[in-house]
Amino acid sequence: MKKLFGTDGIRGKANCYPITPELALLVGKGTAKVLGADCGSGRRRVVLGKDTRISGYMLENAITSGLLSMGMDVLAVGPMPTPAVAHLTKSMGAACGIMITASHNPASDNGIKIFASDGFKLPDEVEMKIEQVILSEEAGGEHVPCEKIGKGYRIDDARGRYIEFAKGSIRNLSLRGLKIVLDCANGAAYSIAPLIFRELGAEVIETAVRPDGLNINDGCGALHPENIGRLVREHGADCGIALDGDADRVIFCDADGNEVNGDRIIGMLAIDFKQHDRLSNNTVVVTGMSNLGLHRAMEQAGIRVEVTDVGDRYVIERMREGNFNVGGEQSGHIIFMDYATTGDGILSALHVLALMVRTGKPLAELAGFMKVFPQELRSFPVARKVPFDQLSLLPTAMEECRRALGKSGRTIVRYSGTENKIRILVEAEASGDVAEWIDRLCAVAQQELN
Repeated sequence: MKKLFGTDGIRGKANCYPITPELALLVGKGTAKVLGADCGSGRRRVVLGKDTRISGYMLENAITSGLLSMGMDVLAVGPMPTPAVAHLTKSMGAACGIMITASHNPASDNGIKIFASDGFKLPDEVEMKIEQVILSEEAGGEHVPCEKIGKGYRIDDARGRYIEFAKGSIRNLSLRGLKIVLDCANGAAYSIAPLIFRELGAEVIETAVRPDGLNINDGCGALHPENIGRLVREHGADCGIALDGDADRVIFCDADGNEVNGDRIIGMLAIDFKQHDRLSNNTVVVTGMSNLGLHRAMEQAGIRVEVTDVGDRYVIERMREGNFNVGGEQSGHIIFMDYATTGDGILSALHVLALMVRTGKPLAELAGFMKVFPQELRSFPVARKVPFDQLSLLPTAMEECRRALGKSGRTIVRYSGTENKIRILVEAEASGDVAEWIDRLCAVAQQELN
């Protein structure tokens, strides 16, 4: 069983195990040994990016040292969205890419995500190999001869490369006439995202673009869409766009300030793709967290829905297996496999804006294709993540909820893959049923797990 890697790389409190400079150095060494082995006799390269957390400086230098000590060249791109690092890894012919980020988590956290040479996240078995190297004594003692030590480079044109790629995904369609509010979460996209939208002609009211190392995701970004809602109303904007700390997810609001989440984004773009014969195998891929309203709307549109476990990596795995090109999560991870290998908040935003321009329709109308079932998600810390099959009260309560709701609702209970928390979702046609069962399940979980 893996000890370091979770559902989205290695993550934890900065400067506490495993997010320490000592472990980060070993991550660099382990990554070089596993992913650099098949690069031939030439120089082996790694694209290394980070978000704006103050701990990123510490981890960047440690990872770089580990990579260099094993003969890898490091192409440092500085603060850069996670999807940009994935794209650059592939386009620059690197052996792998590494992103230092804790995504939507607070500045006190940090993490390490690793991409293969094709820009996709690593499969479990490769992460296991890297982890075995990291945790073995061999990781601390093996080095290459002096003449084979790697070199470090700062890639000054990395930002421009990604900007042109992103704009090209909508064929540089003019967004002139659109006024948007853009919240960059004081994160990785703080400088690059406003440029992209402005270069395409949109009027941009920007917020949370002054990172200080400690304010990433602090009351801003995709976890706080109320901010863009307020600013959209104040400025009379056409819509609002909120990215998270590493810009791999996005949440919108319409001209009235109403939130437009990942389900609606996936659905409206899937319908458009289908109308233009671009929806591969007439299917979208979502997780079990997506609203039942999306399932019904897709059925009415003649579009198949495939469901995976929670986590964008599982969505991407299924999309690759089935040759599907549209998928994502309610939380705002949207994957367009025709263009990207991971969720990309900027790319998703561009496609939504392009749809608004091409159809001449406001976002509220485009997002109105589905009726949302009442749904509530609660998360709270737990003392320990006890497997459900070792519990008695919570599984019983979950089964009672499922029987009571039948086909008109559902519940999903799971532990967070990146935090010591439990997440409980209840969804039903009647809001009263949601309130009743979410209270009951949370009370039982608190009783049994804390």
